[in-house]
Amino acid sequence: MQTPVMFAAIGILVIIAYGDVRTRRIPNLLAAAIAMLGLVRMIIGDDPIGAIHTIEASAAVFAVAFLLFSCGVLGGGDAKLLAAMVLMIDYDDLFGFLLLMSVCGGVLALAILARDKLSLQPWHHPRPATTPSATEALGSIGGPPRSTVPYGVAIAAAGVVTLILETSSVK
Repeated sequence: MQTPVMFAAIGILVIIAYGDVRTRRIPNLLAAAIAMLGLVRMIIGDDPIGAIHTIEASAAVFAVAFLLFSCGVLGGGDAKLLAAMVLMIDYDDLFGFLLLMSVCGGVLALAILARDKLSLQPWHHPRPATTPSATEALGSIGGPPRSTVPYGVAIAAAGVVTLILETSSVK
């Protein structure tokens, strides 16, 4: 019964990664679906102590992710998805997952920096046909727009790899 839950989670993670690249948004519904699948996985499993440790780990990760969100380091959707993914993986795979997520995020950030540096077209802001709103006007004061990293992609990639490795190591 664990395998259908894993495949459903992988499908949702692919959708999250694609959407995060396109819109830089992670819908609450999709993060909640990952969390629910994690809870289902714990209920189906036969390790109640492990489930308690996983919930505790998820709460701790959410607290740190929320702190990073409040400092502007991480997006709100990323923070929620990260906590949900901790529910989806086993607590004993947490550090491997976080390490892999960090590596994926670093590679993704380097790719975005390279794309921005190698871009043949400089940042271009066409003049609007109408007067810009206050938000648009303030956003254009600082120069070119700041590149963002769709960190949901790194979370999803690390989650997929961790889930696959976790499933393949089950005896």
